[in-house]
Amino acid sequence: MFSGLSAFPITPMNETGVDEAAFGRLVRRLAAAGVDSIGALGSTGCYPYLTRAERARAAQLAVEYADGVPVMVGIGALRTRDVLALAEDAQKAGASAVLLAPVSYHSLQAEEVYGLYENVTRNLSIPLCVYDNPGTTRFNFSDELHGRIAQLPNIGSIKIPGVPADPAAAAERVARLRALIPASVTLGVSGDWFGAAGMNAGCEAWYSVIGGLFPRTTLAIARAAQAGHADAATQLSERLRPYWDLIARHGGSLRITATALDILGLVQHPCLPLPLNALGGADRAELAKLIETLELA
Repeated sequence: MFSGLSAFPITPMNETGVDEAAFGRLVRRLAAAGVDSIGALGSTGCYPYLTRAERARAAQLAVEYADGVPVMVGIGALRTRDVLALAEDAQKAGASAVLLAPVSYHSLQAEEVYGLYENVTRNLSIPLCVYDNPGTTRFNFSDELHGRIAQLPNIGSIKIPGVPADPAAAAERVARLRALIPASVTLGVSGDWFGAAGMNAGCEAWYSVIGGLFPRTTLAIARAAQAGHADAATQLSERLRPYWDLIARHGGSLRITATALDILGLVQHPCLPLPLNALGGADRAELAKLIETLELA
């Protein structure tokens, strides 16, 4: 469940609700490509913008259209009571795992975050992936806190936000954290430009937004890293440098992902919740050219 390529699709929506047909198409596309798992309702899945009922329905659709591929469902929310309700919905939908970030409006303290995971794992019958996403949550996990949380029941993986660019430093970062967690808990890298580096450094999983958009391109990188072909994985990732640079210029993958899906004809416009918008004008044209030039698929 917590190894290989975990592909995170967008949840296409407009102001009337989730586009269920489009979401089903995206999930089926990932399953057909052969990804190892599917991450529904992650950050690119826009989970905070949906009601509980909409999230429960999206979880059901993801499991239904995944064709047996394991599905991990995001359950992040501001209040623990809501996280517990969302966890119950995900389990009822047949999810294989849940993904939890410490979502907050007021800054959380370490003991509050530990208490969140303690409460949630106590009420789970499926594994949980810890979502370390300081860019969004503004909470920075210490290695010591990761180690404590990893000892809780039902913790299956930790989704870290990246690794150093230097291979030796990346390997040291992964080894330092791994020394604090049980062998049963895997490490997964996120931040797609870190994917090859993270897997080459010893992360078992790549929790990937680009994997939810261009699964075959991403699988080639992941499979090279899994086979121990670090140079090949790095070269395949560096080939996508113009795409990584585009993400950096736009402050993340969400708008680019929505625009790319529109360009490919896989969603209807608009597919993001207001006030979010996809790219337009020259930015959209640049992305369309990149998709063609880099042969992204």
